[in-house]
Amino acid sequence: MAITTNLTIDQGADFEAVIKLYSTNTEPLNLTNYGAVAQVRRSYDSTSSSAAFAVSMPIPSNGELVLTMASTTSAALKYGRYVYDVLITNSSTGTKTRAVEGIVTVTPRVTR
Repeated sequence: MAITTNLTIDQGADFEAVIKLYSTNTEPLNLTNYGAVAQVRRSYDSTSSSAAFAVSMPIPSNGELVLTMASTTSAALKYGRYVYDVLITNSSTGTKTRAVEGIVTVTPRVTR
């Protein structure tokens, strides 16, 4: 079951969020041998993504996912509400798991 984490992105600014995943026994989920992808869409039934997060796992054994988005990408998003999720894939077994999901609120910028 995915955890729910809502995010706020400032339009036109660089974005970074660290999300910690835990196994069922409250130990950090070991993400060694996992890959991850994350998309942002206007709604759950949108046929195409509005943007994507870059996902990294600097120390896979500590269960942390780092989601980033460059300022050029966030600048292209219209302000408002979106949905996103993070799909992790175990490269050893091919098992795909939705690890994180939530709402993304893009706040409008003034300075350009």
